[in-house]
Amino acid sequence: MPGTGLWAWPGAAGVRDRFVASDPGLIRLLSALGTVCTVLLTLGVLAALHAPVPILVTGALTAMVSTVAVTEPRPRDQALTLAAGVPVTLVIIVVGSTLTPYRVVADVVFVLLIFAAIYIRWLGPRATTLGVFAFQLFFVTQFVDTHVEQLPQLSLAVIVAFGSSALVRFVVLRSPPERTTARLQRAFRLRLALVLDALIEVAEGGPEAPQAERAVRELRRRAAHLHAAALLIEKRLGTGARAPRTGATVQRFAADAETALERLAITVLRFLWPDADIDTLTRHRAKGRLVGSAVDARDAVALPGLVSELRALRVALGPARLLPSGTDGEEVRNRLLGSRNDECPPDVSAAMRDALRSAVEFARAMSGANPAVVGRTSTSPERASEKPSREVSGRAADVVPGQMGTRVRPTTRTALQVATGSALAIVGGELLAPQRWYWAVFTCWVVYIGTASTGDVLVRGYRRLIGTIVGVVAGFALAALVGEHPWAAFALAVLSVFGMYYMTAVSYTLLSLFVTTMIGMLYTLLHALTPDVLVVRIEETALGIVCGLAAAVLILPVGTRERTDRLLRDVLERLRLVLTQALARLGGEPDGDLLGAARALDSALDDLRVSLQPLIIPVSPLRSRRSTALAVLGLLETAAFHTRGLAVAAERVPSDVGIGADPDVADEVRRIGSNLAGLIRPVADGGEDGTPLEPGSRIATRLALSDNSAQAAGVIATRQVLRHLHRLDASIQGLARTLGMPAPDDRDAGTAEAPRGSELRQGCG
Repeated sequence: MPGTGLWAWPGAAGVRDRFVASDPGLIRLLSALGTVCTVLLTLGVLAALHAPVPILVTGALTAMVSTVAVTEPRPRDQALTLAAGVPVTLVIIVVGSTLTPYRVVADVVFVLLIFAAIYIRWLGPRATTLGVFAFQLFFVTQFVDTHVEQLPQLSLAVIVAFGSSALVRFVVLRSPPERTTARLQRAFRLRLALVLDALIEVAEGGPEAPQAERAVRELRRRAAHLHAAALLIEKRLGTGARAPRTGATVQRFAADAETALERLAITVLRFLWPDADIDTLTRHRAKGRLVGSAVDARDAVALPGLVSELRALRVALGPARLLPSGTDGEEVRNRLLGSRNDECPPDVSAAMRDALRSAVEFARAMSGANPAVVGRTSTSPERASEKPSREVSGRAADVVPGQMGTRVRPTTRTALQVATGSALAIVGGELLAPQRWYWAVFTCWVVYIGTASTGDVLVRGYRRLIGTIVGVVAGFALAALVGEHPWAAFALAVLSVFGMYYMTAVSYTLLSLFVTTMIGMLYTLLHALTPDVLVVRIEETALGIVCGLAAAVLILPVGTRERTDRLLRDVLERLRLVLTQALARLGGEPDGDLLGAARALDSALDDLRVSLQPLIIPVSPLRSRRSTALAVLGLLETAAFHTRGLAVAAERVPSDVGIGADPDVADEVRRIGSNLAGLIRPVADGGEDGTPLEPGSRIATRLALSDNSAQAAGVIATRQVLRHLHRLDASIQGLARTLGMPAPDDRDAGTAEAPRGSELRQGCG
């Protein structure tokens, strides 16, 4: 219904909530504000001391680096890193200023510092930050062309910059972990509200609404944003929560609420479109157009009640003013929370009954009520705060096969590649434009940040080049607008700095646009902006990308297929782990962080999703491989959802219902685990396994259990577990077909039709 959703809230409160929902924890906002405030404070202090322009530039660049490079979650660790950064930076300033007259020697030292800055990343975040300080500040000395006689002023600029960074970080914009946790919770609840708004719009419109498909697409988009917020909570609280018990509670709430709401949305979509076989909200698994049909007469009578309950749930997440007139939200919410699974089901279809029960489960997830786990031995705070280190748990995956059978640490490989690419960029940049060579070197550096394969470097380079070209156009346009107004140009430069860091996690293309726009405004302030300067900017950027790609191809290359195969194996192994732990929990074993293992699966899948970007971007010329990659990703997202749902269902099973002891359930879990092992082997070996996957026939039979059993709660819990196993099994069978492996025909085996894509026989790499 227009005007009733979160995005239609009037007034300042609505704008604030939109902002909070779009930036969970206000992490991006605080990062951008912190950088701008630090730069302005540094420039203000140095200007008051009548520092010359080179010192002002040095101070501003040092302020930016000292703010952005420090990434530890705990304030104490941040303070120690900043304190250690001061002497490191002062030493680098001395070395750089001493070597400025010696161009060749300075370039050699520059390349060595680039290598060291990346190589020492395996030592941890503090070593990574200190390496960035060393590389970036040496670059500043060469960029500004500092000299030894300026060392007293340069040292003052460094101290002022670090002091300003500390003041802004720990006083002006201080954000303790507890406050960040509260902000993340609020943002997550707002995103839950957004998904509910979209679901209410879908349910109210019905299957025959003119905009039904648009409404479903919006529902899928908001569900993806909700999942991203849940992953962010897991990552931030896994390392930054001061109170482990509080962090574990928030993480569990996020897992329960997200899974319950996604299941509610799926059951509503299945009720409205029974022929669509909807088993996940992921956009990669959308199967063509939704064919509208009339709702069953019995269900048509119950549909307004379902919508009313959805609205009551929505009110529980937002202000009471959103409640339609004449509706008692408190009464409906209390009825939902007081519902029991053993009540006689209403005279509606099974699909509508599932939707109503899912609404009850979501209400319980929101209230934190979980009677099934009362009395169990919970995971201790120490164990709850422990997260598997990607360096330790993925040690085999972190070793990159090199040439001649050698084994090279990833940081060593990347360091060699960036150092080689930077050396090529220095030579090429000097030949192309001796006064602007640093643009090529810096481009070569940044295209490697967060990349792990040649395809990643290519995609990042492509996005940087597009952003640079658009930024050149924007810089010219803004320069023409500001004319001879230096304060306007300065304000636009500051806004560009804010945009750079606010958009870092959103769009690398926009980041590059803001960087180039800022450069245009700075040259406008210096009265040196000409078309030739910005053309050289594009040329040097392209040169840096080419040098980076050349190094990625020539120096210990890691292809996209090699990396995606490794990450695919990691995802499948984590699927097996969660499946095994879920069976143990269903059998009554309380040990193990089951939801934590499910979130680790989500994180591994997120890594795979990022590594597949070279294949799934719309401009990819490899259309068949793009289709295969999208099919694989959709099937894995479906499997991950049902595995996560299985974990939540296992947590909620009443202690007197021994589902895990059921031989049929145990046999199905064993068979699915065996099939996963059959998928892992060929992925790990780089070939194909001729052994077909085992078909299953017992799940569909067990799903025919009657809801009128005397043990209704146990039957419903069993059905939830079996339904997730059923969908997980179908996803694995479909994944085998998509990867070109032998798989049984599910229809002959008596299960639901596997996801499509069996005609795609190429590997996802």
